[in-house]
Amino acid sequence: MRLTILNGPNLNLLGEREPEIYGSTTLAEIETDCRACAERIGASLSFHQSNHEGVLVDWIQAARLNSDALIINPAGYSFSSIAMLDAMKIFKGPIIELHISNIHARDEQHRHSKLSVAATAVICGVGPRGYLLAMEAAAYLLGRSVRGAA
Repeated sequence: MRLTILNGPNLNLLGEREPEIYGSTTLAEIETDCRACAERIGASLSFHQSNHEGVLVDWIQAARLNSDALIINPAGYSFSSIAMLDAMKIFKGPIIELHISNIHARDEQHRHSKLSVAATAVICGVGPRGYLLAMEAAAYLLGRSVRGAA
């Protein structure tokens, strides 16, 4: 099972950026937890972050060839990126859109993701734990059983 996790703009600043919304966990800590989860569920993991929309589009396109499932925290691009939406629509496997905060309880600018229409599932509002839940959901959607689920 091959999983790709993509992280959008400003997530490189997790732990510093608006900790009242996103908490104090850094992206490096999240990646460490995701790598441990991947080992536990028998998956290979590709984990990336970029502040650049075109780079994220390139990674989404590449995932078509080297991943069975895509987990994406598009961050600010959730609300604006038609280019990412179009790329996601081409991906054949499960796509899980992930948000650390509950975007539905946020201000109007952060409430309506354009990308959700291309997602198989959406996880939001459970903090960094959402990444592990998304990985387990991807395994489930791919028909894999997961022992000791988070």
